[in-house]
Amino acid sequence: MYIGFDTSNYTTSVAAFDGETIIQRKKLLEVKKGEKGLRQSEAVFQHTVNLPHLISALQEDIIKGFLLSGVGVSNKPRNVEGSYMPCFLVGEAAAKACAFGRCGVYKTSHQIGHILAALYSCKSLDLINEPFLAFHLSGGTTEALIVKPDDKELLKAEIIAKSLDLKAGQAIDRAGVMLGLKFPCGAELDKLSALSDKKFKINPTLKGLDCSLSGIENKANKMLAEDESKENISAFVIESICAAIEKMLEGIIKEFGNLPVVFSGGVSSNSRLREIISHKYNSYFAEPQFSCDNAAGTAIFAYLSQNKLNECFNSFTS
Repeated sequence: MYIGFDTSNYTTSVAAFDGETIIQRKKLLEVKKGEKGLRQSEAVFQHTVNLPHLISALQEDIIKGFLLSGVGVSNKPRNVEGSYMPCFLVGEAAAKACAFGRCGVYKTSHQIGHILAALYSCKSLDLINEPFLAFHLSGGTTEALIVKPDDKELLKAEIIAKSLDLKAGQAIDRAGVMLGLKFPCGAELDKLSALSDKKFKINPTLKGLDCSLSGIENKANKMLAEDESKENISAFVIESICAAIEKMLEGIIKEFGNLPVVFSGGVSSNSRLREIISHKYNSYFAEPQFSCDNAAGTAIFAYLSQNKLNECFNSFTS
């Protein structure tokens, strides 16, 4: 059995993976009504409170007396020098305590965890053996990546395009809070947008392969001041983000080729985005529980890393 931890700025997550089935328990961090996020100190506090309860709940769901083979954890946002957020230290400490010297602790990034969870949800983990494209779309990240197998990190993710200002999840959450929705606002905004009675023709702003999303918030504020309906404002925001992502993907495929493209992060669970992209591209979308922040990917990372070590050892001794 492999245990995973992820303590992002949105969710406390723990998961167990036996090589086939994922069991996970998670809890959204509480954000006061009208606010658009949490300070790191508050996120750290909530993770510290949440983890014991989630671990206990997970223990009740897995076979008693199981053999712990490895522990995975996200200890930073991305696998690059200088990537750091204090909230991930809580998960790292829990992972080390869980292993207690009995097994290996396998550290990766929150981003790689997202990608692996998405691949698992799509039953496409075999893609880790070849190059593919990935979009990581969340409240803190709007990035397109070229992902390749890597001996050290398992997967090496290199940014090839990004948002130059506001992130997709930020645009959604800021518009949602403006409309009186509870943070994070993605699911509610998605439902409202489906009730819109307007069609919007969007011309996304791109510089090379990078997009700019700050105009979405400004336009949404203007629409609200002009008494536009919540449903139509929601639809405008969603359609604008979808148009930007599709335009980015068009350019990326021209430059990097028609590789498979994996969508991860909470924004990827948006129904409209899935509808637009799935009909045109060789794309993979995770189910919502594996799109949003979760520890499934870190448990899978531990499993894959341990198996890779075993293969290397067997090759060396044979």
